[in-house]
Amino acid sequence: QVQLVESGGGLVQAGGSLRLSCTASGSIFSLRAMGWYRQAPGKQRELVASITSGGMTNYADSVKGRFTISRDNAKNTVYLQMNSLKPEDTAVYYCNANVNLRDRWGQGTQVTVSS
Repeated sequence: QVQLVESGGGLVQAGGSLRLSCTASGSIFSLRAMGWYRQAPGKQRELVASITSGGMTNYADSVKGRFTISRDNAKNTVYLQMNSLKPEDTAVYYCNANVNLRDRWGQGTQVTVSS
């Protein structure tokens, strides 16, 4: 059974940094685009950043210049380096990946940025 397991969330002060990781495990024969979404209370889930298997990246305007997405294909892992965090970045962050031609989600990790 394929799983996406996230780690790295937590509480940080404004201006600080966090690094999220997400690893796909199980029987994997195809791992395509991977990405991070977030959902703040009372808001819709939104794309934060995505990366193709070839390394092409896409970012939400709100995080450009502050967040960096990367991946290690040998480890089936995607990372999100978050710098200069703002209180408005507070949300549950979800990993998303196309694994074995199916769209899959992680369980979510809380990121809280205090002012």
